[in-house]
Amino acid sequence: MPWKSNTLLEARSEFVRLALAPNANIQGLCRSFNISQQTGYRTLERYRIAGARGLESQSRRPHHTPHRCPVPIEVAVLAVRADHPTWGGRKIAFHLRSMGSAGVPAASTITAILARDNQLKGAPDPGRFLGLLGQLHNPLSEQDLPASLESHPDLPILVEKLENGRPVQRRRALAVVASRSGLRTSVACRILRQSRSRYARSVRLFEEGGAERLFAPRIGPHRKFDSEQAKQALFSILHQPPANFGINRTTWKMADLVRAMHEKGQPACEDVIRAIVKGAGYRWRKARIVLTSNDPDFSQKLQRIRSILADLKVEEAFFSIDEFGPFAVKAQPGRMLIGPGEQHFVAQWQQSKGSIIVTAAIELSPNQVTHFYSRKKNTEEMIRMLEALVAEYRDRTKLYLSWDAASWHVSKGLFEYINAHNASIESNGPQIDTAPLPARAQFLNVIESVFSGMARAIIHNSNYGSIDEAKAAIDRYFCERNAHFKGNPRRAGGKLWGKEREPAEFSPSNNCKDPRFG
Repeated sequence: MPWKSNTLLEARSEFVRLALAPNANIQGLCRSFNISQQTGYRTLERYRIAGARGLESQSRRPHHTPHRCPVPIEVAVLAVRADHPTWGGRKIAFHLRSMGSAGVPAASTITAILARDNQLKGAPDPGRFLGLLGQLHNPLSEQDLPASLESHPDLPILVEKLENGRPVQRRRALAVVASRSGLRTSVACRILRQSRSRYARSVRLFEEGGAERLFAPRIGPHRKFDSEQAKQALFSILHQPPANFGINRTTWKMADLVRAMHEKGQPACEDVIRAIVKGAGYRWRKARIVLTSNDPDFSQKLQRIRSILADLKVEEAFFSIDEFGPFAVKAQPGRMLIGPGEQHFVAQWQQSKGSIIVTAAIELSPNQVTHFYSRKKNTEEMIRMLEALVAEYRDRTKLYLSWDAASWHVSKGLFEYINAHNASIESNGPQIDTAPLPARAQFLNVIESVFSGMARAIIHNSNYGSIDEAKAAIDRYFCERNAHFKGNPRRAGGKLWGKEREPAEFSPSNNCKDPRFG
């Protein structure tokens, strides 16, 4: 209820003086001052407790506010605002959520926090930023830049790029400085003469990855020579003779490759083809690196193997078969770790302790290798491999055998054995079928990748004392490899056991046979 005096303090003082007089009538005083008895007695109680200070007006703020935003959240909000003077409640809320902060308040609450701390000021004067632009050719100090950049670890890099960077680097750095100065995007873009998209991109890159991301060279996301489809198409063409594409040549020319790529549905110019070939490690001066098959039925044989692998059933198995060797058991050269001033020597002429031929087959589904040692490469050893595979995979209904065009792989005696086996086995074991590779296409044989990994792991830089010692190392290698893929089932290809040069999987663009480790 209103007081009758000019000020509340004077009215309260007059009321207390009269109320404390002897024989004072409190009820009558309250009526004369036009206040309730509750207000009068509360005023007297405050005077008795605090004296004249108790008569002053007190804050109406509640003593306890359980729903007020926690102090750590307010500190985080003010820290984000200090780094980004132009951000409002919604942007600050989104930023805090993206950083994983818990209990982020609503945008309106953040706005209230900023208002309570006098952070909602008008747009900053661009004069200070214009002054910075005017002295860019003079040495700058970190104090010339916005306060929000003082503690940033990339501040020295920004200063260096502003002073000595290329024009594009200076433009990116200036966009960051303008943003941290609190300038609105429209004002900053007008001063710097930048588009909004370029300005926003520079600010975003700096926020995401600092100066390293901001000044990193820009790489186009749709470069043709990075396309995996283009690479696959190019190397599948290079592995075939030009005659397969109606070109009367024995080696490829760049113009012919451009035409063949266009026919494959992957058009590419000469520069793109050069980049792909160079990136893969090939050099045109050494034509032997570009492996090519001269088989006129290359495409048909390749398509048959692909169709078999695409429709391979669980009860069927596909094997890649070949021989490794013969190689001499003696001191082998290779890379090794030696001390300073030392030199590792391997004699050119050595007394061999014997030679070894490893005949092996890899089943592409369970990624298991079957191997034994042969004295020669002939039809009898291939029949021996067939018998071993039939015994090991007796629960399968059909075995596909894939190998190169070596004479003992396509001999008359071998196919007579296969026909006799298929006629006599009936339902007591697997039927045998062949899927030969194109002629001179050993680089497509998957087992060659396994051989190259084995050679790098246990043969190169070795010096076994006997044939038996070398065989024991090979046996352990394949045993550990088979055990690994039994415990970690994985089809041949992808993550490999050894240091295979190419993934151990059938692909017309692979070069499984490495001349260095074969």
